[in-house]
Amino acid sequence: MVKIPLVDLKAQYSILKSEIEPAVKSILDRCDFIMGADVSIFEEEFAEFSGGKFCIGVNSGTDALQLALLACGIKNGDEVVTVPNTFIATTEAITMTGARVVFADIDSESYTIDVRQIKNKITKKTKAIIPVHLYGLPADMDTIMKIAKDEGLFVIEDAAQAHGAIYKDMGVGVIGDIGCFSFYPGKNLGAYGDAGAIVTNNEEFANKIKLLRDHGRRKKYEHEIEGFNKRIDTLQAAVLRIKLKYLKEWNEKRRKNAEIYSYALKDIDGVEVPVKIKDIKSVYHLYVIKAKDRDNLKEYLEKEGIATGIHYPIPLHLQSAYKYLGLKEGNFPVAEDTAKRILSLPMYPELSEEQIYYISEKIKKFYRK
Repeated sequence: MVKIPLVDLKAQYSILKSEIEPAVKSILDRCDFIMGADVSIFEEEFAEFSGGKFCIGVNSGTDALQLALLACGIKNGDEVVTVPNTFIATTEAITMTGARVVFADIDSESYTIDVRQIKNKITKKTKAIIPVHLYGLPADMDTIMKIAKDEGLFVIEDAAQAHGAIYKDMGVGVIGDIGCFSFYPGKNLGAYGDAGAIVTNNEEFANKIKLLRDHGRRKKYEHEIEGFNKRIDTLQAAVLRIKLKYLKEWNEKRRKNAEIYSYALKDIDGVEVPVKIKDIKSVYHLYVIKAKDRDNLKEYLEKEGIATGIHYPIPLHLQSAYKYLGLKEGNFPVAEDTAKRILSLPMYPELSEEQIYYISEKIKKFYRK
């Protein structure tokens, strides 16, 4: 049986092995593990890649979001507007600061925040908006930035799935006040463990985040404030430096794969392919379709050796962790309906055209039954 994984990290490693292993060995030989030379170099390189003035490496995308919120002064009693169809890291970061999560529903085609709903969610306690560039597609940042300017709010971009995505000639992460990235291994730019980064054009924010990530110090044993241990380690930075050289090429391959998928699936009754929006370039961290009879399709494909995923099956407002918000089914109907229909198909740069057509033919066969 043909087996096609949802993500194939082994294929990527086999290509990069000759570069990765010497870089890791060099760090091991130097015992340069914490805040080593590769960290500052990677920060410079990723800032340039993203189009930002400053980049601060941290130990996860979750911590990137938390530190970004703290840098903006978000505190106990404040409110932050975001979406319910994201990984819980987005909202965990909000509650870590003591602030309250306020959800807005999503657009039915882009799956990003429905900007028409944001103003109705704003109160005197609202301090920030976190748009999530879900699956690699940027949110409607022009409208979000206008609302934020009118209302005096911070904008923190959750770009955990959108490394290199383009919104009207701008890279995501530097459109708002701060951009947050995850380098979880399966991301477009993935480490070999947990890692993340914050990008900003605001020097004051950058300096505060540098203090917060490393126990509030600039020099050893001289602590200006209380901070955290949220540093990126040197091994991860070295791996990311190597992978960053290939990221533009990998993203283009993902876009090409998405075009092949969308062409092959476009005439199937029961399948909706991802939307394309003028002047916006997704990086297709995930290729997500809407599918009639989704659960049976998923089961069928897995029996045929094709791995699939659901990102995300339960909207956050319906999770037990957020019972205290007093929300229920029906509060965010678009997010709820979407969660019942979405299906992530295999997507990675090494995925071949032949494999995509094989997957597409299996999907066609399912709907012909």
